[in-house]
Amino acid sequence: MKLYTRRHLFFSTITTVIITAAVILGAQKIFLSGERSGPQESAAQGEGAASGPAPGAQGDGSQFLQNQTLVAAPAVSYTADEQQNISVYQQFNEAVVNITTQVMGMNWFFEPIAEDGGSGSGSIIDSRGYVITNVHVIEKATKIYISLYDGSQYEGRVIGSDVESDIAVLKFEPPAGTVLKTIQFGDSEKLKVGQKVIAIGNPFGFERTLTTGIVSALGRPIKNSNNIIIRGMIQTDASINPGNSGGPLLDTAGNMIGINTMIYSSSGSNAGIGFAVPASTARRVVSDLLQYGKVRRGAIQASLVQMSRAIADYARLDISYGILVSETARGGNADKAGIKGGTQAVRYGNSRNARTFYIGGDIIVGIDGVQVSTYSDYYSMLENKRPGDTVTVTIHRNKKNYDCKVVLAEESSVQ
Repeated sequence: MKLYTRRHLFFSTITTVIITAAVILGAQKIFLSGERSGPQESAAQGEGAASGPAPGAQGDGSQFLQNQTLVAAPAVSYTADEQQNISVYQQFNEAVVNITTQVMGMNWFFEPIAEDGGSGSGSIIDSRGYVITNVHVIEKATKIYISLYDGSQYEGRVIGSDVESDIAVLKFEPPAGTVLKTIQFGDSEKLKVGQKVIAIGNPFGFERTLTTGIVSALGRPIKNSNNIIIRGMIQTDASINPGNSGGPLLDTAGNMIGINTMIYSSSGSNAGIGFAVPASTARRVVSDLLQYGKVRRGAIQASLVQMSRAIADYARLDISYGILVSETARGGNADKAGIKGGTQAVRYGNSRNARTFYIGGDIIVGIDGVQVSTYSDYYSMLENKRPGDTVTVTIHRNKKNYDCKVVLAEESSVQ
């Protein structure tokens, strides 16, 4: 145990008294300064204010709170770019719909049952309830449901679809008196790389999501999931994810300059490269679908076969790419242009899927100066052509190339 002398106790007591006195004096000064500041601040407020504290004022801080001047929150301001985004979204988000489908599946007993299919986006292009979207959004659907911005849902029907452009037109029946917001087609021919674009869609089911970006390239030939090349695609870095398909790509005026269709990604999510069918293609396709139920394209009236190394080796040909002309329709446009079919019948394929065609004819290797190596190339070159258009067809015959002028006809039943 530690022992203390009288001297130690004396100095310890004096030190404690001094510290306690200092604390009390400090507290009194703080309290008095608070009381003095109240009347001064009160006098600083509007004209005619009393110079002393209000009757009944207490020194508990309530007078201080009453005399504080309320500062108004600063007005919200937006940059020009933000205002553009806000304006486009407010005007056109209600014209973007969410599309869901049902497909037919099988249960454990191999009985047909309805199952949830895919989902995507679409744009209302006519106040009567016409909607444009992608073909792959409604692929294999037995039922199609179109949901509007207000949560209302309608069953849709297919007016027409075009696999070559991946464009489909749907129709739903809005109640009488319903006023639908619509989106108009813009001019995709005047787009410039670097131009700002805005995408609205339903990625991952999050309805009417807005993303922005720029046109990062134009005129891209892209092969879709059906191995069909769609030419003239718009490339953008605006975020496009699953569920955006079929939704509009807009310019800053709110005009639809493209239909968001696909992304380039190794993971299935946005990687900064998305593609949209240009409005110039969509406008023409929609017009034909509404008028004819199909797209009227120009055709070469001939039976064609995809070239391969096996065919080239068997027929002793010097090239293995292009489209072999097996037969031409008598009196058809290919026949009139001087294109020749084959003369020697051969069977190609296994016994179950064998096909008979003719070798010895011309091989189509180009259309309008663009090389044609596959069916995809061939159909993509004719995708924008109408019956009556004239194209230059390059054929390979006897190890030489020749050009023929062909006036395209309606699509022929000769395949």
